Amino acid sequence: MLVVIGILVILIFAGGLFALTKLAENLQDSPVPSLGAIELFGGVALALGLFTRVAGLLLLVDMAAAIWKYNLNEGINAVQEYELPLILGLASLAVAATGGRQFTLDRLIRMRKKKA
Repeated sequence: MLVVIGILVILIFAGGLFALTKLAENLQDSPVPSLGAIELFGGVALALGLFTRVAGLLLLVDMAAAIWKYNLNEGINAVQEYELPLILGLASLAVAATGGRQFTLDRLIRMRKKKA
């Protein structure tokens, strides 16, 4: 999900399509391209199991920024506005706290270093 959102954000922003949307006023001086890159590369890193703790922390900060900047327009009680970034942020926190365990490329890299 993060990879798809990251790709969409980068492509839409790079293509200049934000000028055609009503979000253009809010996004002119925003860090949207960098947040999209964090979502894209962080999502790929989590899917592959590379740098899982670092990627999880970066994605947590990214989702917190998204909630704070864009999703709390209706207030804290409008849960439907921020439920997806909240769930993705908490899942990223869980991955950052526990790591990828045994099904990651990080583990394979560590095992090869121990053998060498």
